[in-house]
Amino acid sequence: MLLVLNVNNTNIVIALYTLKPDGLADQLRATWRISTRHGQTADEFGMLIRNLLQSEGVETSAIKSVVIASVVPPVDWVLRQFCERYFHQKPLFIEPGVKTGLPILTDNPSEVGADRVANCVGAFAKYGGPTIVVDFGTATNFDVVSRKGEFLGGAIAPGLNVSAEALFARAARLPRVEIKRPAKIIGTNTVDNLQIGLFYGHIGLVDYILERMVAKLGEGTKCIATGGLAQLIASESKFISGIDDMLTLDGLRIIYDRNRAARNHAQAEAQQTKS
Repeated sequence: MLLVLNVNNTNIVIALYTLKPDGLADQLRATWRISTRHGQTADEFGMLIRNLLQSEGVETSAIKSVVIASVVPPVDWVLRQFCERYFHQKPLFIEPGVKTGLPILTDNPSEVGADRVANCVGAFAKYGGPTIVVDFGTATNFDVVSRKGEFLGGAIAPGLNVSAEALFARAARLPRVEIKRPAKIIGTNTVDNLQIGLFYGHIGLVDYILERMVAKLGEGTKCIATGGLAQLIASESKFISGIDDMLTLDGLRIIYDRNRAARNHAQAEAQQTKS
């Protein structure tokens, strides 16, 4: 079994894949979403994930590889410790030096988030290029993949929930409201006004950026949405043509496959050295 973790500032998405006899990732068996907690220990991670695996009838001994994309550096060491203690192996972190198959044509490739790399790898494999991935999470990321499968760059905007929390925190008389599609466009009370401004304001932000990016990339550019808020926002966009909830996980699975042979060779050499 292959265990995949996508660690973001708000949530950790966990996926379990079966493996083919040759070690390549095969079918998705289960997914879970848990809250990201900076103070969680390796043993707390271990107990939680062990319970999730056992709910699927899977023992920790069945996990043969772990791949992790993390944009939360404070938890990385804990995740390494958890993997070594509970699975007796070092996880594959998406970081500089890992074979991704994605040329990164930015000023500083090492600063590109692991989740953005995974999104672009998954997007090019599934949709080709040019493609723009809009990831609706804590931040709203725009990741641009060229026709040749290169990461050209993108944009980062405050996520919808971050914008809402900032508004509630700075305006004492404004109540916290549910983020949802408003029933009307002209609000007649404070709650309506807030929901309209937050919801349609974010759609306006997304579509304006996409309009400028699509004009730059040219005809045939695809816009794909992913992330926790994709279902809420993407259906209202003029440019987003599809929603792919599995995009980041698929990208991580592909990166695992591209690094499997090299990791197996390194592990074999390590075992020979110990012998």
